[in-house]
Amino acid sequence: MEGMRILIASPLGHVVAEPVRSAIEGATVVVARDQEEFVRSVSGRVRFDVVCADLIWNRPDIEWTFDGLDVLDGLHHADRLAPVLLATQGHSMEIDHLEEARLRPDVWGVVAKADGFGSLIAALRTVAHGSKLDDRVPSPTHPPLYELFSGRRGITAARMAGAIAAGNASDNATLASVAKVSHNTANKVTSHYLGPLLLERREHDDRLPLTQASVYRWCGLHARYIVSWCRRHGHEDVLAPQA
Repeated sequence: MEGMRILIASPLGHVVAEPVRSAIEGATVVVARDQEEFVRSVSGRVRFDVVCADLIWNRPDIEWTFDGLDVLDGLHHADRLAPVLLATQGHSMEIDHLEEARLRPDVWGVVAKADGFGSLIAALRTVAHGSKLDDRVPSPTHPPLYELFSGRRGITAARMAGAIAAGNASDNATLASVAKVSHNTANKVTSHYLGPLLLERREHDDRLPLTQASVYRWCGLHARYIVSWCRRHGHEDVLAPQA
């Protein structure tokens, strides 16, 4: 592992970097604490042997604009693919992200921050030897959002969900305007677009009526992933603050 190049992509990466240098002799450890530093770290640079990235970036100024899935996309766009370890905190808000990440071929494992520094070092050594970690992420028991946000209807649903999750839609009129759909389509957000997703994922009590309020509340619960999906798939327009 001599000469191993490691990128720690995390707002608190500097806390981890020095112990990693001490534990892995001869390693070069680069820290990216935000999106700008990440881009500089991978653009036109030698590839990293391992990238360890936070799945959710808990820093107020970037947590809604950058995450571990952006890191995966950024490595691809820069043509600097490398095995990636995703660091998680164990929160339910991470589930949607994990359901997409677990099928990405460049994700070689998931490490829980709660397991401590020793587990991280062991994971880095495992990947450095060319092995993936055992998959500790359970298979989803319902259709994941990244699958449901595909096809023409799925993308329309995602755009409307993004407008709601970003707080830019309060009724069908503003939803139609922000998501750039017809008023007829916006009027069907509960019956034809987002409502069926709740039912398919078993996230609505079928003993209760499925209402627009239920749909808006659901968008709030999944807001981090919905915003991330829209941002990474060219639908930033529905997230932009409205004049």
